[in-house]
Amino acid sequence: MRPGPVQSTAEDNLLYGAVHLNVTDLERSLVFWRDLIGMVELGDGESGAVRLGVKGEPDEPGKELVVLHPGATRPVQRGYSALYHLAIHMPSEAEFARILARLFAARYPNAPTDHVTHWATYLDDPDGINVEIAFETIDRVGEIDIVGGRPLIIDSQGRRHDMTEPLGLEEVFSHREDEDLNGPLPPGTRIGHIHLYVGDLDAARTFYEEIGFSPHMNADGIGFADLSLGGTFPHRIAVNVWQGIGAPQAPEGTAGMRCFELDDPRGGEVRELADPAGNRLIIRPAA
Repeated sequence: MRPGPVQSTAEDNLLYGAVHLNVTDLERSLVFWRDLIGMVELGDGESGAVRLGVKGEPDEPGKELVVLHPGATRPVQRGYSALYHLAIHMPSEAEFARILARLFAARYPNAPTDHVTHWATYLDDPDGINVEIAFETIDRVGEIDIVGGRPLIIDSQGRRHDMTEPLGLEEVFSHREDEDLNGPLPPGTRIGHIHLYVGDLDAARTFYEEIGFSPHMNADGIGFADLSLGGTFPHRIAVNVWQGIGAPQAPEGTAGMRCFELDDPRGGEVRELADPAGNRLIIRPAA
């Protein structure tokens, strides 16, 4: 059976909270995150920030996914340790198909991709911050291996796949339940994983293992590592050195990720940390 959102994260050691982003033009960013992606405004944050996410079920609070912080003075720059992309995981095939159809109808550039572990499409916000829209299909995976330093997937039918292949749009759109392309992201939508540029692969792996992630895939041949959170889905954080060994943090004022949040179901103190590449995160007790 294909796990739903609750089953997918039930055994995870940590859960994602919001990803905080520095942006150059708040109103322009809202057109992307609110009007195109479908997040709803959940209120203002500190220093003019805007909190975005999804409404909760009846009698439940909404869930923050992204917090936009105005004040950046330049778009995303390449060559630095930073966010590669944040991933918004959809709760069903139908909702993934809906947002993909909405992007197509808006003629917004995006790149539909099949990772076998999940369906995905990739697009950039107005500052060049990369976003992945995903739906988990871990039931399709039989085995994941490293061959010649590169990932190889054997699916549940015994067929070999690269980690990145074209997405079968006919199958995806067969799950559409109606023609409505409007409306906000549904309850159950969440930040499901992030992918980071780092300057030292070994140091990044060690850091994330120490705070609660589990080793899953080391593809040193392509400068990439993937870690899980101990649950069903293997791909909870990924790190790569594709912006260069020793890549520094971008100059102050650059658009991109300010920090990301992790909720710890085991409780404990609020911790503000930075990985060895300078990417910042906050671990806090789960509400």
